[in-house]
Amino acid sequence: MGDVQSIVRDLISHASKEKAEFLPYFFKTGKGQYAEGDRFHGVVVPDQRKIAKLHTSSTNKQTIIALLNSPFHEERLTALFILCNKFLEAKKKHSEKEWVDLYLKNATRVNNWDLVDSSAHIILGQWLEDKDRSVLYKFATDKSLWKNRIAIVATLHFIRNNDLEDIFKLSEIMLKHPHDLIHKATGWMLREAWKKDAKKVEQFLNRFANKMPRTMLRYAIEKMSEPKKKAYLSVKLQPY
Repeated sequence: MGDVQSIVRDLISHASKEKAEFLPYFFKTGKGQYAEGDRFHGVVVPDQRKIAKLHTSSTNKQTIIALLNSPFHEERLTALFILCNKFLEAKKKHSEKEWVDLYLKNATRVNNWDLVDSSAHIILGQWLEDKDRSVLYKFATDKSLWKNRIAIVATLHFIRNNDLEDIFKLSEIMLKHPHDLIHKATGWMLREAWKKDAKKVEQFLNRFANKMPRTMLRYAIEKMSEPKKKAYLSVKLQPY
């Protein structure tokens, strides 16, 4: 239990040929796409979570790292589910730093949007709640698309606790980002922030809607009234 072979064996036992054929298209694995070369067993997320829970207590750091280095998407995601479980257990004893360090050291292997979205706010967001957050700005300006997204999604934990300062600062940085996966993530976080403090988010949008990538703006205003949506979408775009 808890070794690479047993975890992979459990994953393969839940694999679906149909899913394995569909997922490469869903996750854009073709040449030149954001997940070029990613491979799939064809295992659904609920099964991955169950397998992670089964193996968490008996899995060590070396196994997690080995799974993160796998070319198979589900092996990396299951490793992150285990890592999140390890972090949350250690947090109860105030000994979670080793798992945060492992996450940061292997951040380049958190290399698809669902891998980021399943882990960044849980591990990095919670860890940084009462700490210096400069790592977010380092990640936000890194050449890695996935580190950029980790920086944005980590703020979900802050937002849920009514702490909106960083998402506004990071959103301003991301106005010039070229990739729609960052536009979507940033708009999503602004939408979550709007649920907490609509006035502050709308003040931010009033300043930057005319320079905001349209996808980012659409995601940010999704839950607003139709008149407000139309007003923001009618703003003439200007280069940042």
